[in-house]
Amino acid sequence: MSNLSDIGFPVQNEQDVNVLITETIKYVESIRCPQGFYLRFADASGAEIYLQGNPEQELIGFNPHYDGKSRKKVSLTKAIERDSSELDGGFQAWADPTDDAKSGEYEFVFDVPDFRTIGEIEFPKICEIQLTAFASNDFKVFSNEVDFYYVQDAETQMSASSFFASGMFLTRDNTDVIESPRPIGILSGEIKEFELKTNELSSKNFYWFSVETLGGDIDVVADVKLVPNQPNIGGIVSGQFWLSGKLTSSPE
Repeated sequence: MSNLSDIGFPVQNEQDVNVLITETIKYVESIRCPQGFYLRFADASGAEIYLQGNPEQELIGFNPHYDGKSRKKVSLTKAIERDSSELDGGFQAWADPTDDAKSGEYEFVFDVPDFRTIGEIEFPKICEIQLTAFASNDFKVFSNEVDFYYVQDAETQMSASSFFASGMFLTRDNTDVIESPRPIGILSGEIKEFELKTNELSSKNFYWFSVETLGGDIDVVADVKLVPNQPNIGGIVSGQFWLSGKLTSSPE
């Protein structure tokens, strides 16, 4: 599974990706920034693709996103640039921050698909974001808390409402260089709403969930192959997720 398949673009190889770019580029809006430009494709299902271009008008990358309902108050504490592309990046932030913006429920990292459109920020700054968690192969859906707790080891039992920012734990690569914090989180939470969405461009289905978890609500998207049984309101989802967010208010 891939982040793209979580929003109805089940690509299998580089050729599929090239076809996807060729199709989405017909329906994009251009967003300029000092480092180049983004081309935003927005499907009626909420699925989004942000193509990236440099000042020489060359496409240099892309990122998916899902434009969901969640609104989450955070305190941005640090901008994180990525080596993968000049236009990639994200933020380190506190969830559910204190009034002075210097602390909160927990710290985490999320990528931002239009990162370079955001101006200079004097940290820490409180703002509102829309946050989407993209499911991976360990995604699970449980009918209720009883089923969720039943499958866990008693010694390492997670709460049914938990968030562990696993991407905050830095590692060294084989050149002994410390990697940047990653937009990865392990979470569990209660399903407040869900819908089987259809990506109108690809005609493929995917699941969207509104999930209440530690630190606030979050949008969750998942490939239909990761959800073998019909979900239900009040059920529990869990797994490891890639986190993508967009600022929905200006930093205070």
